[in-house]
Amino acid sequence: MIRRQCVQICSHCGNQAPEKWVFPSAPRCLRPKLRSPKERPDAAPGFCIFASVEIKDKIKLLPGAPGVYQFRDEEGKVIYVGKAKNLKNRVNSYFAKDGGHSGRTRVMVRRIRDLSFIVTSNELDALLLENNLIKELKPRYNVMLKDDKTYPWLCIKNEPFPRVFSTRTKMDDGSEYFGPYASVKTMNTLLRLIRRLYKIRTCKYDLSAANIEKGKFKVCLEYHIGNCLGPCEGKQSREEYDAQIADIREIIRGNISAVLGVLKDRMNQFAERLEFEKAQYIKEKLDILQNYRSKSTVVNPAVGNVDVLAAVSDLHAGYVNYMKVADGAVIRSFTMHFRKKLEEDHAQFLAAALAEVKNGSGELAREILLSEETDLELPGHKITVPKRGDKLRLIELSARNAKYFMLDKQRQSRFTDPDKHKDRVLEQMKKDLRLKALPVHIEGFDNSNLLGTDAVSACVVFKDGKPSKKDYRRFNIKTVTGPDDYASMREVVYRRYKRLSEEEEPLPQLIVIDGGKGQLSAALEALEQLDLRGKIPVIGIAKRLEEIYYPGDSAPLYIDKRSETLKVLQHIRNESHRFGITHHRNKRSKSTIKTELTEIPGIGPETASRLLTVFKSVSGIKRAAYEEIRDAVGDAKAKSVALWFGKEPEV
Repeated sequence: MIRRQCVQICSHCGNQAPEKWVFPSAPRCLRPKLRSPKERPDAAPGFCIFASVEIKDKIKLLPGAPGVYQFRDEEGKVIYVGKAKNLKNRVNSYFAKDGGHSGRTRVMVRRIRDLSFIVTSNELDALLLENNLIKELKPRYNVMLKDDKTYPWLCIKNEPFPRVFSTRTKMDDGSEYFGPYASVKTMNTLLRLIRRLYKIRTCKYDLSAANIEKGKFKVCLEYHIGNCLGPCEGKQSREEYDAQIADIREIIRGNISAVLGVLKDRMNQFAERLEFEKAQYIKEKLDILQNYRSKSTVVNPAVGNVDVLAAVSDLHAGYVNYMKVADGAVIRSFTMHFRKKLEEDHAQFLAAALAEVKNGSGELAREILLSEETDLELPGHKITVPKRGDKLRLIELSARNAKYFMLDKQRQSRFTDPDKHKDRVLEQMKKDLRLKALPVHIEGFDNSNLLGTDAVSACVVFKDGKPSKKDYRRFNIKTVTGPDDYASMREVVYRRYKRLSEEEEPLPQLIVIDGGKGQLSAALEALEQLDLRGKIPVIGIAKRLEEIYYPGDSAPLYIDKRSETLKVLQHIRNESHRFGITHHRNKRSKSTIKTELTEIPGIGPETASRLLTVFKSVSGIKRAAYEEIRDAVGDAKAKSVALWFGKEPEV
């Protein structure tokens, strides 16, 4: 890795990094390795992320207006696009001290080398621009709509005598698109309704006024069977056809009451003029429309026209259901599926879904009901989170739809991705190990020592078949002298479950002991002292032939080497060994500091820590010149160190 000299500002503590510090290309603060001032007096406590001077200057120049910001990596590639009500405050929050960011967000921030922004007139424009940029640039750390391309749309084509048809491809040609429709059946039902009500063309001719006047086209079979009124030969006027399209547009939008009112007026006019055949034709249309509306989910006519969005999520994805309610009836509903990238919450999924709906149908209802509080402010729209009444029931209905969609996706994953599905693996473990319950929570133990010195033990925790590293625990052996592996195992198991019992924490469904019969027996003795023997299944796994030992069984169990159960047990055993040996090495390193440096007269733990920080090791201190040691710890202590290692201090 090429290393470069740079001067940077710590955005957490505000200090300038000393010029003698050399950083790699990634501007990452070196201080997290030593978290307390006792370990390193010149280090500020906490986790610091260095922002380059250029980025810090750009943040100062950001306006306090709505807009969209883009973060770029060292290659100039956009890695994140975000929207903000206040650009300056939002961008600055990524580099603020104690920002409470998740691990994924901190990883992203460390990759930021440049930023740019676009100012918008309001937050709604920022929301839509963010949505478009995400789809165009596909940044690594942005939440992505996973399955929007699978849904069809209804299109009113931008052309003379417009056609109405379904499509899965949206084109920027001025046409009107309505949807998307999660159910093709629902969309086709609406399309059939439109064609029963109105005689619109299905041909692809260019029916411009000039072409019609020249007589380029002849009426087809659709005209002769009564499905079209022949605009290609001028048998239907443009005004009459456009009036039909206006009605169709309102029906697609769900404004059926308005269309019913217009049709009733027309029917009455024909009846007054004694044109009873035309009045009967209009009455048949009214009956068809009223029958269609009766099949919609009627909530309460008093609710009026609203858009409803409810969000649910699991560990890997978010799901937002959208329902359009017109005159108190649910006329359209579909669910959007988003991938999680940076621990997004429901409010972020709802914002992304609103942008998707706005881009799709072109308009939102004046009142929008959401399942979660957000900081969105959309001009011309009222956003509410219902707490009671019919509107709350709408939110609950939408949330149920989102939940069913999520459960359906999870069921599909059991078949499309069976090797990674945790339930299947846990069921296999339960069967292979003859357990009574699924081993959702497993804990593994291993001991480590060097000829009986610096004895330690490690406890690793697996949940749902995967490591849960935040629950790992290290133990220093306190009551055992010498290399007694059995006694060490007895002590650590006793301490672990005594504490869990006292704190009323949940106990695991399986304990895995790294070792054979001896270590297993020691663990059982500890559980017996706590009156837990028989309440938690315990097994031992021996390394040589991968034998599984059970309490009271003289013969071990051998599991198929290709079994996923054995792979999980090996992972637990290897992880406990790795975690334990790392702790053992760290403890030995501290012992080395204590025996070599702290024995020097006048040198305490803090000075020893400072010397090791500067020179990396005791060997580095021995090789260092007297002037370098003096610069690190001062003249008096430098003389003591020099004399101890046989160096001649300067007079």
